[in-house]
Amino acid sequence: MDQETIASEADITRITLDGREILLVGTAHVSQASVDIVIQTIQEEDPDTVCVELDEQRHKALRNPRHWESLNLTQVLRKGQAPFLLANLVLSAFQKRMGLQTGVKPGAELAAAAETAEDLEKQVCLVDREIRTTLLRAWRTASLWKKFNLLASLLASMFDSREIDEEELARLRQSDTLTAMLDEMAEFLPSVKRILVDERDTYMADLIRKAPGDKVMAVVGAAHIPGITRQINQEISPETIADISTIPPKSSFSKIVPWMIPAVVVLLFVVGFLSGNTDKMADAAIAWILANGLLSALGALIALGHPLTILSAFVAAPLTSLNPTIGAGFVTGLVQASLVQPQVRDLEKVGEDISSTSGWWRNRLTRVLLVFLLSSLGSAIGTLVAFGWLKNLL
Repeated sequence: MDQETIASEADITRITLDGREILLVGTAHVSQASVDIVIQTIQEEDPDTVCVELDEQRHKALRNPRHWESLNLTQVLRKGQAPFLLANLVLSAFQKRMGLQTGVKPGAELAAAAETAEDLEKQVCLVDREIRTTLLRAWRTASLWKKFNLLASLLASMFDSREIDEEELARLRQSDTLTAMLDEMAEFLPSVKRILVDERDTYMADLIRKAPGDKVMAVVGAAHIPGITRQINQEISPETIADISTIPPKSSFSKIVPWMIPAVVVLLFVVGFLSGNTDKMADAAIAWILANGLLSALGALIALGHPLTILSAFVAAPLTSLNPTIGAGFVTGLVQASLVQPQVRDLEKVGEDISSTSGWWRNRLTRVLLVFLLSSLGSAIGTLVAFGWLKNLL
């Protein structure tokens, strides 16, 4: 790439702050042009420090593409981290599909920035907020309805295999691909966009401002440049950074809701028992078992779970629905992981397989997560259906 091309495609913002020079280099996360720009700019500008839009986890993942091989899936399920892992994979899958159509791995320019800086013995600073904090803040600050919308949008992107035209690719080169994914949700999920973009602008602006050296270069998604530029001249208070770095606790309402339906169900059975109508009690018990068990088993079946996994969904769902501390997906995920254990090949190719819809079912690791997700969803729907039946039977 010649100098004229780089000059026309680069999004470089120069800021003078307290006698120091700060260069903000805006990139697209799936653009070869961005990779070339980043490498050449570091070599030519010779900064003291290079900041990159990564947290520790993402940095390790980019440096070690085989990091999946060390994943202990059973521990992930036992610790209740399956939803986080699934969401992370969905976002990765979206960027992966972008990369397949541009020929560049997602985050290649960030990896190139860190590697080039290290080769030139420059200091590297990771300035992005931890991805887990970002995702949990988005989830816990959203209302119940917005959570459904967010989940639906994530699931839609998970199975979206449409081709991206040249106009879309051109737009992506001017924005962060994660932001592009969320643009469609911005109208009805402004809080999610605020957390995933605006808060991270604030977080990164603070760390870039504090980076050591007289000349600091920061490599970030182009969509973050306006927000960082607007805030980098401001003194951001420690209280603000502490606030946006904290995972909000679950609300009292969200803690109570999972227990409300089981409590009402138990109450209905108690009323039915006191009324002495044993026939209705038997019908109600059958309705509860069938609605929960069949729909959870259906979810496991759609996920192509092992026959014993499907059976475990039918058996477990009616019981776990009465105990919010253990979900049906927890049981079915563990059963599936035990019966159809992910092989080395699955761990090696998970990054490739998530880029296609069929790959989610083909890969044993992601199939466990699908079993977890769809059996849980089936159980939740079954609980609502059974609750409606119980009101009419008792």
